[in-house]
Amino acid sequence: MTLHAARRLARRRAVTPSAAPGLALAALGVAAAWSVHRLAPAVPMLTASVVLGIAAAHLPGIREGVRGVGRSGLSLAGRRLMRLGIVLLGLRLGLDDIRGLGWATVAMVCAVVAATFVGTWWLGRRIGLRGDQPLLIAAGYAICGASAIGAVSEVSDSDEEDVAASVALVTLCGTLAIAVLPLVQHPLGLSDAQFGRWAGAGVHDVGQVVATAQTAGPGALGEAVLVKLMRVALLAPLVAAVALAVRRRRRYAGDTAGRGAKRPAPVPLFVLGFLVMAAVRSTGRLPDLALDTAHVAQELLLAAALFGLGSMVHLPSLARTGGRIAVLGLSAWVVIAGASYAGVLLTTA
Repeated sequence: MTLHAARRLARRRAVTPSAAPGLALAALGVAAAWSVHRLAPAVPMLTASVVLGIAAAHLPGIREGVRGVGRSGLSLAGRRLMRLGIVLLGLRLGLDDIRGLGWATVAMVCAVVAATFVGTWWLGRRIGLRGDQPLLIAAGYAICGASAIGAVSEVSDSDEEDVAASVALVTLCGTLAIAVLPLVQHPLGLSDAQFGRWAGAGVHDVGQVVATAQTAGPGALGEAVLVKLMRVALLAPLVAAVALAVRRRRRYAGDTAGRGAKRPAPVPLFVLGFLVMAAVRSTGRLPDLALDTAHVAQELLLAAALFGLGSMVHLPSLARTGGRIAVLGLSAWVVIAGASYAGVLLTTA
């Protein structure tokens, strides 16, 4: 049995009654993250979910359950619930909103995403990060943080430890942006609208974008969300490209790695679901109640998935590559901040 086939078999076996303890832990983690967000609105619930997941994996008395009876359910949450959350994320994307940004802004966002993805992936490979970490970190920085990492890992069959380490890094750097970017708005000479676009183009997770942009008022927040959703729209072509690359690699991998493994679909079902939801949203026929309900469900699903991924982070292992992964994280942060800043100035002059 190939490694790819073994992983798929393990995923199918994860859907068993033994997943219940882990799913219950994930539900408790989501409730705790929601409470943190209510007490400190500047902390996005998804960010809190990752941090609480990491904490749960290292606290005495809890870590035994996380690594033991809870492992199956938390792994299930990190993969299956992530897919469902990404599908519902499509309902936040209106094609009319993207057209309203103007072609110059659309081109700027595409250029920033491409430069960030290629530059981060290249640097990660050059400094010798293990496994799929360069690919996953590049996707997280370029598109939408942990959600993009989860989507790309689904088609690349990435190791869970690589996924967890990448989520931890991108979440940390995105959280850092919440504190740093508002401090440099006025020294950089950005208006509120420009700052909103900069936050939307340069901050990773949607919740982190909202937390960053709201410091400059509702006008900045509106611009930030529109630009950010444009980046989210690029999730589908990125995942499809990765799926095609994986398929091509397996085709030419040789007898030992490629035979007997099921080829991934060129466009995974959850990405198609994301596009369908975006198309449905663009019809304008969904009532506000349905959109609000879907948004709450999406936040809960992604929070549970990120708690599961956070629980897979092993800090001692992460520390062994801490220097290299920190270099990549900070370098990629500078790249996306600089590229998006230049893009905003060019498109708003």
